[in-house]
Amino acid sequence: MKRIIVLASAMCLVMLSPCQAGLLEDLSREVLSPPPSAQQQSSLDDSTIVKGLKEALATGTERAVKTVAKPDGYFGNQLIKILLPERIQSVANLLRQVGYQEQVDSFVLSMNRAAEKAAPKAASIFGDAIRQMTLADARGILNGGDTAATEFFERKTRDRLYTAFKPTVATSMSQVGTTRAYQEMIGKYEAVPMAASLAGIPSLDLDDYVTNKALDGLFKMVAEEEKKIRTNPAARTTDLLRKVFGGK
Repeated sequence: MKRIIVLASAMCLVMLSPCQAGLLEDLSREVLSPPPSAQQQSSLDDSTIVKGLKEALATGTERAVKTVAKPDGYFGNQLIKILLPERIQSVANLLRQVGYQEQVDSFVLSMNRAAEKAAPKAASIFGDAIRQMTLADARGILNGGDTAATEFFERKTRDRLYTAFKPTVATSMSQVGTTRAYQEMIGKYEAVPMAASLAGIPSLDLDDYVTNKALDGLFKMVAEEEKKIRTNPAARTTDLLRKVFGGK
């Protein structure tokens, strides 16, 4: 049980800033070193461990959402930047060749801006998943692989996030000009003489494409933060993390 408590405390530091990690480390010391009277009592029960883990995950996911839900949260991050749909890559390539790079760039930027506007929707859905976490879920995360927490969130929330994101993405794309930029790009393409001899423009559900790419990016960021603390010795910046993950 003591080992589980140490692991639960360590997970409290996953995906947190140094300041937040310090606060949670202080809290973990209190848990691991209770007053003498409490030491005489039995070890902390499972419900207490789950409660601590839920609090840590709530803080971590809030930080992840804030990271992407700001200007350049997607566009400025090469790990999650939303690129052109592969199905229209040939369209973009031709437009670049004939001097319409600006139109292509405008379209890419607008897709990322739409994702950034939709991202705050994730906060409450992550919160619901954390509140509904069972003891089995918590044990799976504590004993799982490098991205066990991320996999838990994706499994529990992907469908709900998609449903919540898609209308917001559609509205955002209208507001930031994604649809207009796409139509302008296609209009330029159709006006190019050589385009007539090429394959037709494939149908594309922009709402679906941007929504799924936004979710992929969000989970990518959560996973990166989780893996960092589990696998990178340089990221183990506290005595507790070094003790648990062997970073001495």
